[in-house]
Amino acid sequence: MTYADLPLVNATLNGISACLLTAGYGFIRQKRVTAHRVCMVSALITSVAFLTTYAIYHLHAGSKHFVGPDAIRMAYLALLLSHTVLAAAVPVLALITLSRALKGQLDRHRAIARITLPIWWYVSVTGVLIYVMLYHVSQ
Repeated sequence: MTYADLPLVNATLNGISACLLTAGYGFIRQKRVTAHRVCMVSALITSVAFLTTYAIYHLHAGSKHFVGPDAIRMAYLALLLSHTVLAAAVPVLALITLSRALKGQLDRHRAIARITLPIWWYVSVTGVLIYVMLYHVSQ
């Protein structure tokens, strides 16, 4: 594996995280707490792996700029902006959400999870979309 392989790894980790978040949400709606917990902790581990490989890639390879048609470029930049702003909040929100669950503060956990989940899911899904736009649309 080379540094050039890491963008695909990152997109894959984002996609896995989105799937785990979706499954975890489904499990808690079914009151399957253990399955929910496994999915959400797995999503957190997957996101930490993503952050690690993302940092390694950008430390060694730098940044790639979108070089596609202007109409798509504007959509890409709007998506990238919303993704980046919300991505900055995910680690803090996820750790607060996890902390409240571990402390047994389930009412407070649910309250912040209602904020954390859609933001984290959006960031994971848009991470995959950004990869596709940057590495498969932008040439």
